Formats: sequence, C-alpha cells, structure tokens
Amino acid sequence: MAKSKRSDFISTGLVAQNRRAHFDYLINEKFVAGLELTGTEVKSLRLGHANITDAFGIIKGEELFMSNMFIAEYANKGYSSHPEKRERKLLLKKKEIIDIINSLSRKGTTLVAIRLFFDDHGRAKLEIGLGTGKKNYDKREAIKDRDWKIQKARLMAN
Repeated sequence: MAKSKRSDFISTGLVAQNRRAHFDYLINEKFVAGLELTGTEVKSLRLGHANITDAFGIIKGEELFMSNMFIAEYANKGYSSHPEKRERKLLLKKKEIIDIINSLSRKGTTLVAIRLFFDDHGRAKLEIGLGTGKKNYDKREAIKDRDWKIQKARLMAN
C-alpha cells in the first residue's frame, strides 16, 4: 500500500483511547486483540474517527465480540458503507479466548476496551482488559492520589 503524505493519516500509532477504563475499573489482565473490520472501517480508523469509551466485550458461542464501539462512517464511501456501532469480532488465540471466557463467568468481571491502535505492520489492534468495577470510595482515593502527585511535582519543581 502506498503511504499517504497527508499529516492527518494514521499509519501506525494510537487511534483512540478509553481514559475512563482505569478510573472506573480495576484492570487485572490485559490482552492485545486483532479486529475483524471492513474496508471503510479501516479507512475511517486511519483518519482517527473512532470512540471506544463505551465499548465492552460479549461472548457469543465460543467467540468474543466488542460491542458498542463507534467507528464513524467513511466520507468517500461510494455505494457501500458500514454501521457505525456494530459488534466486531475479536481475533485472539484459542487459549486466550478460553481464559477470557472463564474470567467473564465470574461475577463482576467485565471486558473493557482500553486503546485502539495500528501496530508496526499497519494492522488495527485493540488492547482489552479484564476488570472489576471500582466502588465510589476507590475512585475518590484515586483522585486524591492523582492530586497529591501533581502537588508533589509542583513542590519539587520549586
């Protein structure tokens, strides 16, 4: 594939990130999965038009799908396009799928999208995490720790 000279074209690197994942969930394990995408979805991702904030994993049979992941419609789509929010199949090794399904069977465990990126070979990858929801007091403690780190950095700078 020919490389584009445009600066808004993403060939490798970060496309979208879920900043609330680590705030809302205690992430126990992380996996990197491929995605089953259509052509217009890849073109839209290369322009950076994606949102994974509300994305979560579901089990169908012995396969894993990412639901509620938003990839905007490609502008120069022609006659065919893709639905913006659809279930997209996660491409993982069989052992990883079995481990994730066993972990999801436990109460309170959720499969959360952490970040969407293109790897060094130009393939779309999704970093997913198995997490348990944090309570409000855990979130308040995280805010307190973050504020203390900022304040400490300011004091050290002076």
